[in-house]
Amino acid sequence: MSCILHIETSSQMCSVAVSEDSQVIYHDESESTEKGASAERLGTMIDAAMSFTDNHAIPFDAVAVSGGPGSYTGLRIGVSMAKGICFGRDLKLIGVPTLELLCVPVLLRDVLPDDALLCPMLDARRMEVYSAVYDRALHEVRGVQADVVSADTYREWLDQRPVYFFGPGAKKCMDIIQHPNAHLIDDIQPVARWMQPLAERRLLNGQTEDVAYYEPFYLKDFVAKMPRDLLNR
Repeated sequence: MSCILHIETSSQMCSVAVSEDSQVIYHDESESTEKGASAERLGTMIDAAMSFTDNHAIPFDAVAVSGGPGSYTGLRIGVSMAKGICFGRDLKLIGVPTLELLCVPVLLRDVLPDDALLCPMLDARRMEVYSAVYDRALHEVRGVQADVVSADTYREWLDQRPVYFFGPGAKKCMDIIQHPNAHLIDDIQPVARWMQPLAERRLLNGQTEDVAYYEPFYLKDFVAKMPRDLLNR
């Protein structure tokens, strides 16, 4: 089995967790809008998590970090710290896609129809979100995209199956998406304690990252590819 340090910094919620043998044995979460506070808070939280494992003589096998999309500053801080720990302790690095991470609490706590589709959303400005569409096995039905949400954005799937929308960008969209197959699951945030099943599966399957070259999936990567007329709305 394995012991993994989990780091999540893709949003205003900064969080750290430790899992061992498929159980979360430590977690800490903090939310702040103060500019520049993430680095200081995250360093303190990571130190506390590592002290916890050291005091219990539990050796780490890997560090898992939320890989985006998400806040440029937050992801950069989280990935930099994760890479530093991996280099310092000779650990494996696991990148966990943030939109997949948002699906975990929904799959664990909610009873969904067998044919349900999941649409996690991260907030962008105005009516823009960054989203993907997954089935209940987390198979990608539609890849990560930057969406300017209208009544027709997800109609291709809504006309066929129930679609559950959630995450920091979902609530603002529901007045526009009005459709009988559209369902909102509120209060879902990306936090480190939900990373455990995704990180352990990647570690078991050998899906680890090159510590020297790994980069997260920044929201700015979407913006650079978006049509100019969308950026000017």
